[in-house]
Amino acid sequence: MIAKYNPQEIEKKWQQKWAEDRLYEVSEASTKPKWYALTMFPYTSGDLHIGHWYAMAPSDVHARFKRMQGYNVLHPMGFDAFGLPAENAAISHGIHPFTWTMQNTDNMRRQLKSIGAIYDWSREVVTCLPEYYKWTQWFFLKLYQAGLAYRGKAPVNWCPRCQTVLANEQVVEGFCERCGAAVSRRDLEQWFFRITKYADELMEHSGIDWPERIKVMQANWVGKSIGTEISFALDYPGVDENEIRVFTTRPDTIFGVTFMVLAPEHPLVAKLTSPDRKAEVEDYIAQSRRRSGIERLSTEREKDGVFIGAYVVNRLNGERVPIWIADYVLMTYGTGAVMGVPAHDERDFAFAKKYNLLIRVVIAPPGWQGQELDEAYTEPGTMVNSAQFDGLSSQKGIEAVSEFLERKGYGKWATTYRLRDWLISRQRYWGAPIPMIYCPNCGIVPVPEPDLPVLLPEDAEFKPTGESPLKYCEQFVNTTCPQCSAPAKRETDTMDTFMCSSWYFLRYASPDCDTAAFDADKVRYWLPVDLYTGGAEHAVMHLFYARFFIKALRDMGLVDFGEPFSRLFNQGIIIAQRQKMSKSRGNVITPDEYVSELGADAVRAYLMFVAPWEQGGEWNDSGISGISRWLNRLWNLVLGGYSEAGEANPAVRQKAERELLRITHQTIRKVAEDLERIRFNTMISALMEFTNHLTRVKELGYVTGLAWREAVDTLLLLLAPTAPHLTEELWQQTGHDYSIHNQRWPQWDEELAKNEEITLVVQVNGKLRDRIMVPASITEAEAKQLALERQRVKAYLAGRQIINTIYVPGRLVNLVVR
Repeated sequence: MIAKYNPQEIEKKWQQKWAEDRLYEVSEASTKPKWYALTMFPYTSGDLHIGHWYAMAPSDVHARFKRMQGYNVLHPMGFDAFGLPAENAAISHGIHPFTWTMQNTDNMRRQLKSIGAIYDWSREVVTCLPEYYKWTQWFFLKLYQAGLAYRGKAPVNWCPRCQTVLANEQVVEGFCERCGAAVSRRDLEQWFFRITKYADELMEHSGIDWPERIKVMQANWVGKSIGTEISFALDYPGVDENEIRVFTTRPDTIFGVTFMVLAPEHPLVAKLTSPDRKAEVEDYIAQSRRRSGIERLSTEREKDGVFIGAYVVNRLNGERVPIWIADYVLMTYGTGAVMGVPAHDERDFAFAKKYNLLIRVVIAPPGWQGQELDEAYTEPGTMVNSAQFDGLSSQKGIEAVSEFLERKGYGKWATTYRLRDWLISRQRYWGAPIPMIYCPNCGIVPVPEPDLPVLLPEDAEFKPTGESPLKYCEQFVNTTCPQCSAPAKRETDTMDTFMCSSWYFLRYASPDCDTAAFDADKVRYWLPVDLYTGGAEHAVMHLFYARFFIKALRDMGLVDFGEPFSRLFNQGIIIAQRQKMSKSRGNVITPDEYVSELGADAVRAYLMFVAPWEQGGEWNDSGISGISRWLNRLWNLVLGGYSEAGEANPAVRQKAERELLRITHQTIRKVAEDLERIRFNTMISALMEFTNHLTRVKELGYVTGLAWREAVDTLLLLLAPTAPHLTEELWQQTGHDYSIHNQRWPQWDEELAKNEEITLVVQVNGKLRDRIMVPASITEAEAKQLALERQRVKAYLAGRQIINTIYVPGRLVNLVVR
């Protein structure tokens, strides 16, 4: 009698065995080619939900596949452990962030181990531990020494609930991404990384295999624009500035400028605002500071503004142009000033209509007869109302006007970027302290490298004051200057947690190295990452910052490569009840209950079967139950024995074995190709079909016991990456040496995988007229002759002349007639 499949017992047994044998620990001493497979490490939120498994289990399957192909596979795991939630928990529940984080880490490590992945746990990194953030601080110092870290005052997004600065990417429609509070703007002294130095390089993705949408998103985030910088004359008593410069990609519209807009925070606003406009202008500025940059730029929000009572002069036509302020113009982009050309810009058109400003056509649409426009015309056209440039095409006008401006000293060709430097200061406790000291004599002084790490004090008080708890910890703040030994103060801001995740993949190469951030030889062996998997939502944050970080380290001579991840694959998301999983919606699916009931292998297989990995899909209990039934059938199929049918004649046996061999090799090919292309759902389908075929083979009993055993062994090997526990158990129970995961991936033979028969489609003038089962070896002449002889085809040829015959080998014959 076959023992019942008990996944809970089997999985516990083999996970313990693998750990004891250190089966998945890897070494750089291997003679095999290396493969670095990395999944974005999780934040220590406390519990893994099924969405985490959807990111991790399929990536483990691919890593296992590469291991069986003969690669030395590094597939590590760690924890992104700094961040706001831990600090908020400290405030809300009176628990220290370290305690909260490490409790969560322990629980999540337990959950991750239940997946049965090949993680090399000896290489685990936890970013909040001093042995890790010591080197995060060291990298900060290296960036500072290279002129890539600096301190400056800038308006920032401020979350009043989280009491910290937010990056633009962390503000969603004016609200904090984390807690949902409305975000306002403040001016603060901050630390920045000079990421803009790498703007052009960050737009380029040559030599790496990344999804096109991520490359587009990053290029758009850099926002490179080539155009013209134009000077408008300014002449006001008491104002030193004699011009306002704007950047535009459409200098051909310069004669259509009827207003100018400054960012509310532009330094000239206070100087130029007339006394009678001052109250209204100041009120508007106060309102704009309550809006985030993303909210201000939203295309869905109606644009508004205020006239400040001042004018500039358009040097090309001598016209006085009224100056407005409007918060859709940002001081951090371009020059902080925009020329308003309402006839040829949709936003300017709406603004001019709202405030009854002049709309002058200077680029004529085709057939234009001088009438007013119902909407902005933004396409190419002919220059009109443009003095000596009338009659030029808009494209030629761009060049002609730009050259004229440059010749006159009124402007110049220019390039601008949307990208701003990376603001890394955070006014919170639970992050890596910024290793800088403020001395009244020496100014800003870096902490000496031998004094790292600058440790977080354990006794900080967590109060929602809007400032870092470190600021009120005298033991932390008060220090001595490393240069002159005078009393000094430490920096109390901590680093953005994206700093921690910008280099963690380097640390996995040598996590126990205590003399450097990483062992250079080991990094040279493992890096760059061969396959990096994770969510597309990280396109302009983590993925962007990590690329900057590696390019900076390359230029410092610390690494010899310029891209961290050779290939990137973004998985979709698992939803429940047709919505994204959320605690507030009550639709979070936790894996633990399904692992307890059906086993980790069933969860792994279902997550790959539910939908194409890059698309994501909806969790369905009946779906995973179907997967569980398949695995149970497979268990019984393998252990249920096999009996040859005694009455089958040799010809029948030979045909059955030939068919089994063909389907076996077709399945090997299909599964291997699907795994290489990360098409997990069709890979699972192929294994199900193979299981069904083996079930029919077993019922008939026509093949030999040896042929049966070879086919079953192949099934187990192909299934091993997906269901590692089940296949390990079956491999042992069918008499093989431990471990199935040390076996080589099966190879297919193209000759053996060829179909003996194919379906030949016959068309007349491209329309289907017949299908014929024919030998796979059929020649072109045989196929054409057979098509002409079919009665169903002859009916469509009667009275017509065949003028051409198209043959697609192995697929179709198309008879073209008239």
